[in-house]
Amino acid sequence: QAQLVASGGGLVQPGGSLRLSCAVSGITFRGYAVPWSMEWYRRGPGMERELVASAASGGATSYPESVRDRFAISRDSAFTFYLQMNSLKPEDTANYFCNFRRGTIDLWSQGTQVTVSS
Repeated sequence: QAQLVASGGGLVQPGGSLRLSCAVSGITFRGYAVPWSMEWYRRGPGMERELVASAASGGATSYPESVRDRFAISRDSAFTFYLQMNSLKPEDTANYFCNFRRGTIDLWSQGTQVTVSS
């Protein structure tokens, strides 16, 4: 069964860094190229869901102003995606989760909590 598992959250001091992971499993990736997209979201206390990073198979990435130059999305040779978060601020405190789409596949992960506090 296909699934998407997010991990890597934790407690970090302001100015610190964390790397979140999002691993796709249960899918057979054949040799032909099928466009895919991966997005990281977060939902802070009392906040709406916010898109914080996106990547697509063509190589494009995008970030909102609130995290640009601090967050970076990447992937390894398989389909594990990462969100490197640097210079973390208390307002980055949120539950982070990811979404992977490829063809008819549309997977959502559970959340991983990130807390930025001294």
